[in-house]
Amino acid sequence: MGVAPGRSEQLSPNQLQKQEQIVDAARIVLARDGLAGCTVRAIADAGPLTKSAIHYYFADIDVLIDRAMAAHVNSFVANLRDVAAGHEDHGDKLFAVLESYLDTFSAFGDRPNAAFMWFEYWIAAGRAQHPQAIDAMLSSMTELLTELLAPLDVDDPRARARALVSYLLGSIIQQRVRPRPFIALQADMEALCFANYG
Repeated sequence: MGVAPGRSEQLSPNQLQKQEQIVDAARIVLARDGLAGCTVRAIADAGPLTKSAIHYYFADIDVLIDRAMAAHVNSFVANLRDVAAGHEDHGDKLFAVLESYLDTFSAFGDRPNAAFMWFEYWIAAGRAQHPQAIDAMLSSMTELLTELLAPLDVDDPRARARALVSYLLGSIIQQRVRPRPFIALQADMEALCFANYG
């Protein structure tokens, strides 16, 4: 996956470690400079390896960016799982995760450009006819929300999880334009989770 042709089977543990260092550097650059700023030069400047090493391990910069974004998603979902683990009550777990999700993309949080990074990547992946990466991101969040909704005895937890993911994505944009406190958003999300539509 992105390594020099014919070498993917032959990478030593040291080479795999170098590949991960490149992915980590790309994550830093994406978070700091966005998709347009994620160049081989910027990645080399942010990490311990040279431009030639980056080209050796990743002949295609798009593959490297996909790997870096996948790492961002995995870290993001792991953090949300940690948030859920900090609560006993199932409802508290769900709404703590939803609040943490929205806080991650807040213009006032510690990562004010996070929303731009994600949406830039999604637009680029869509234009490149590469929806698999976006689908993987949406699926990981949908799975987490399905797990959190299942113990709450709601109708069709997966369908409600998909509705919540759509709501969250829209809220990220709306919160940039007209921020509302989480308690106001929570009422909308409770309706998505618990309202009887049948």
